[in-house]
Amino acid sequence: MHSLTQSYMTGEGKGQLLYETIGSCFDRVVAANQDRPAIVVRHQDRRATWAEFHADVENLAVGLLAIGIEPGDRVGIWGPNSYEWVLTQLATAKIGAIMVCLNPAYRLVELEYALGKVDCKAIITAEKFKSSDYLALLNELLPEIAQAEPGALESPRLPCLRTVIRMGEGVTPGMLNFDAVCSLGGETERRQLQSLMRTLQPDDAINIQFTSGTTGAPKGATLSHVNILNNACNTANSMRFSNGDSLCIPVPLYHCFGMVLGVLACVSVGATMVFPGDAYDPVQTLRAVEEERCSALHGVPTMFISQLDHPEFGRFDVSSLRTGVIAGAPCAENLMKRIIADMHMDQVLIGYGQTELSPINHMTLPDDSLENRTQTVGRPIPYVEVKIVDQDDRVLPVGEQGEICTRGYSVMRGYWNDEERTAETIVNGWLHSGDLGTMDRHGYVRITGRIKDMIIRGGENIYPREVEEFLYSHPAISEVQVFGIPDEKMGESVCAWVQLKPGSALSEDELGEYCRDQIAHFKIPRHVRFVDEFPMTVTGKIRKVEMRQSMIDELGLQA
Repeated sequence: MHSLTQSYMTGEGKGQLLYETIGSCFDRVVAANQDRPAIVVRHQDRRATWAEFHADVENLAVGLLAIGIEPGDRVGIWGPNSYEWVLTQLATAKIGAIMVCLNPAYRLVELEYALGKVDCKAIITAEKFKSSDYLALLNELLPEIAQAEPGALESPRLPCLRTVIRMGEGVTPGMLNFDAVCSLGGETERRQLQSLMRTLQPDDAINIQFTSGTTGAPKGATLSHVNILNNACNTANSMRFSNGDSLCIPVPLYHCFGMVLGVLACVSVGATMVFPGDAYDPVQTLRAVEEERCSALHGVPTMFISQLDHPEFGRFDVSSLRTGVIAGAPCAENLMKRIIADMHMDQVLIGYGQTELSPINHMTLPDDSLENRTQTVGRPIPYVEVKIVDQDDRVLPVGEQGEICTRGYSVMRGYWNDEERTAETIVNGWLHSGDLGTMDRHGYVRITGRIKDMIIRGGENIYPREVEEFLYSHPAISEVQVFGIPDEKMGESVCAWVQLKPGSALSEDELGEYCRDQIAHFKIPRHVRFVDEFPMTVTGKIRKVEMRQSMIDELGLQA
C-alpha cells in the first residue's frame, strides 16, 4: 500500500455503506434464514430460529404500539443480558422508538438522572440482578406507582415517565407485565407497524448510550440506524462471518460491545447469537463455547485471562473457535499468543473506539502480523477517516503523538439535549477522542495515553469527576481527588485521596458503605488515602500524576 507521510488515513471499503433501517435489515436476513438457529439464551433455556425470533420481536413491537409508544419516544431498558433485552432492541428499532441503555449496576441517583435526562416515556426492567432489587428501587424512586393504573404513571420526579414494564412472571401494582405486553397488539397495530417501517429513515436516532463526562454528569451519546448497523456489518465482515457461524456473547448488552458488535453483527449476516449467562462467568462461557460449538467469542482482555487461568480450562473443548473481537483495553502480546494457541482463535481481532463512534473506528484484521495485533489497534475501518492532530488541530507527520480524531458514518448524532458538549467533542465533523496516539506509515495506530483522565476498569469507563461529585455529598468530606492506578486483573482500579472537614472522622470502610447503594459498584474507590493536602503545581493545579505515582510506589504496583 501507499506509504503515508502524514498521520491521516481513510479506511478502504468495497461497495456501498448500508443505507437502511435496522428493522429492514432484520426482516431481509430473517427471510433468507427462516429455519436456521437465531438465538440461544442458555440461562433462560430459550432457543429460537430466525422465524420464531422474528415472531417474538413483532409481538413485542405491536404490543409497544398498543400501549402508546411512538417513533421517537425514549424507552429505557434496565437489566442484565436476557432474551427480553434482545427482543427490546429489535422491537424498538422496528417502531422507531429510541432505546435507552441503562447500566444494570445503576443505583437510584444514576437511574433518576438517566431517565430524566432523555425524558424516557417507558422503562422495561428486570426484577433483580445480583444485589440490585430493581422493582424495589423503582418503587422507592416512584412511590406513586403503587396506586397508579399501569401505563398512566404520574411522577413529579420524572414527569415524562408513564409506563413501567417488568420482566418475569409476577405482577406488580402500577406496572405492566412484559409477556402481557407481547400479547396486546392486534391487526390494527400490525398494519400500523408495517406503515411505520416504510416511513422510518436510516439517519433517525435509534439508541442512546450513556457515557460519563470528565466534567460532570453522564452524556447521552445518540446513535442512528446508519451508525450502528454499518459498524456491526463491518465487524461481521472483518470476522469473515456468515450464517453458518455462532458467536458467544458474554459481554453486557447495555454496552455497544454487546448490542452492536454482538447482536447486530449476528443479525447482519444471520449468524447465531449465544448468551452463556446473565452476566460474565468464565466457566459458563467456556461451557457455552463447547456445547454450542461457537466459532467466535467476544470479550475484554480480563475475560480471556480469567478463562485461560481458570483451573478447569483444560476440561473444555474450545476447538470450534476461530475468531472474535477483543476490545475495551489493550491486549498484551503474551495474552494474544495464548488466545491463539490455547483457544484456537487464530483470526481474533482487536477493536478500538468509543461509544460516540458506534463504537469501533480501528480494527486489526486476521492477516495482520502479531506485532500489529498486539502493539497497535489496527487501521481505520472502511469508509472512516482518521487523523492525528496537535493542540492547534494540525495534522502531524507519521510517528508523532497527538490526539486521535475521526470523521465518517460512525460519528454519533450528538449528545442528547446537550449542544454545548456536542460542540466540544465534534468540530467540523471530526470527533475528538481525547485519546493520544501515533500513526505509522502504513496507517496502524498505537494508543499512547489519554488527554482526559478516564479510568478503564475491566472494560468499564469511569470518569473521576463523576465519582468526585458524588463523594462531595458526604458531610465529612472537604476535598477529594479520584484517579486510576494499575490493577493486574482489572487493568485499572479507582483510587481516592480525601481531605476531611475539621473535626470530622471517616474510615475507608465507612466511605465504601456510603457509596454502596448509591453509585455503581465499579465506581466505588478500591483504595482510599486520607490526606491533609494535595500535591500542586506552582500555579495551583492539582498534580494527579504525582498522586498516582505515590500510590504505585506505596502499593508496590507495576505502572
